[in-house]
Amino acid sequence: MNYQIVLENTLKNLKEKKTLLLHACCAPCSSYVIEYLSNYFDITILFYNPNINNETEYNKRLQELERFVKEFKTNNPVKVISLGYNHDEYLQTVLGLEEEKEGGSRCLKCYRLRIEKTFEYAKQYNFDYVTTTLTISPLKNSQVINKIGSELENIYHINYLYSDFKKKEGYKRSIVLSHEYNLYRQDYCGCEFSKRD
Repeated sequence: MNYQIVLENTLKNLKEKKTLLLHACCAPCSSYVIEYLSNYFDITILFYNPNINNETEYNKRLQELERFVKEFKTNNPVKVISLGYNHDEYLQTVLGLEEEKEGGSRCLKCYRLRIEKTFEYAKQYNFDYVTTTLTISPLKNSQVINKIGSELENIYHINYLYSDFKKKEGYKRSIVLSHEYNLYRQDYCGCEFSKRD
């Protein structure tokens, strides 16, 4: 499935501006996604990443995201919400999968944890759409991430915005924006296992 085409068709058929709850992992991955989607949606970013291996790293990524949103000019306002740091929640979710390779079943549990929390928040506060920045990474499988989104869309009855943000030079654009705004770019996904691998 070409999720970039699915995304383009969804955006083309929007009749009015909708609200979007965007799960974001960090400022670099968010940069292009915000640039792209802020023309179509009122965006609230949910920074929920209990996978990050320590609170200092968590706060650094959150502060960079907040700084970028403040400095980057968009047609529609973008705001950032953090659900706070709770690494134990992540460790409980991946218990028994610590030795899995990066990109395996441990990562799938992590993706689902974060995307499902985004759906829960969106349901509580009546957002029209949910999506995640995770599909911008060339190291993450957009087919798998969109499948999780599809399953949760059916459970929570909120529109999931299908995406493959790395397409159409999206990942390259995020690198350009990261340099332009001097964003902190970490060299691992977030958890102690990705750092190890």
